[in-house]
Amino acid sequence: MKLGLPKESHPGELRVALIPANVTVLLKKQLQVIVESGAGLNAGFTDDDYVKVGATIASSREALLADADILTVVNCKGDQFDEIKAVIKPHQLVIGMMDPLINPQNAQAIADTGGSAIALELIPRITRAQSMDILSSMATISGYKAVLLAAHKAPRLFPMMMTAAGTLKPTRAFIMGVGVAGLQACATAKRLGAVVEAYDIRPAAREQIISVGAKPVELDIEAENTETKGGYATEQSDDFLKRQQQAMANVLAQQDIVITTAAIPGRKAPVLITKEMVDGMKNGTIIVDLAAESGGNCELTRVDEVVMHNGVMILGPSNVPSTAANHASQMYGKNVENLLNLIISKEGELVLDFEDEIVRDTVVAHGKEVTSARLRDLLGLAPLATPEADTTVEEKA
Repeated sequence: MKLGLPKESHPGELRVALIPANVTVLLKKQLQVIVESGAGLNAGFTDDDYVKVGATIASSREALLADADILTVVNCKGDQFDEIKAVIKPHQLVIGMMDPLINPQNAQAIADTGGSAIALELIPRITRAQSMDILSSMATISGYKAVLLAAHKAPRLFPMMMTAAGTLKPTRAFIMGVGVAGLQACATAKRLGAVVEAYDIRPAAREQIISVGAKPVELDIEAENTETKGGYATEQSDDFLKRQQQAMANVLAQQDIVITTAAIPGRKAPVLITKEMVDGMKNGTIIVDLAAESGGNCELTRVDEVVMHNGVMILGPSNVPSTAANHASQMYGKNVENLLNLIISKEGELVLDFEDEIVRDTVVAHGKEVTSARLRDLLGLAPLATPEADTTVEEKA
């Protein structure tokens, strides 16, 4: 069976879906790994690095896309998705990030070709799937890089310093939303010497905030159903968000750095910081909005732009993990490797067992059908009977 690793063509994408260390492991599964020339260069991996561990360099991108039984990519979106959709065949499986809850029609497009697809964003948040959870892996990098971005732009240093020229007070950093990205942001800001506070609507987050050395901010407002089964914060009512904004205004006015991370899969990000709240913040404050790609947690955020408002700088970076392409690829590749170990048999055959929760949740197209129950609901399709364990790769004509 041939496993293909194309070079990412999505704009600004520097990561690669598998690194040489992953190839070493996957070759033991009787797979032939074919790599497009230059696929790993932006992440620090040369063609020779792949060849040394046993991979083959494809004669062309077209040949790789046509010959591979499994295609592993990072961003199966935009032009790269259109390219893969145009050439995918019934025997092929594509694995990557597809924004399935935002673009469920893409799963239908793959199903219409007869090909199969796995959307990595849908990995269930269960213990057995933690080693495959690309959202958590990439969020770790986003939280870390957000603090460095803020430190770079801030007009002040993070730690307290006692010098002959006087004492410098430490920066006050506030993290809004403490999932994986938020907790990493807390820990990173603390290591840099900032006084760190954090807030999350989920009650369980309080102990997590304390565990990374930050101080939890508690507002005198209550919310119900704050956490999904998968551990994500749930969408709240407009009334709750309004009361939250009012209570948060005084907290924000005291901060030097604010990092927002609140995102709900498949939904527009909640507005946590309004224009009026920014008006009340100190001159020189930096806001880094990690939810910019899904609408932004700050009302003034613009994707990939620096917005100045009343002396406050608002940053809306996109694809933050790609800015640390080497380590991001290492983590992403390990997640993909672990998933492949689940669905590739010892004999090197691809077997999709729909009795397995991980397979059932992540396979979005197979057998000319949209197989994900969540996506079928979004597309207005009737529920599909659970397929039996099946082998995707068929005999090529």
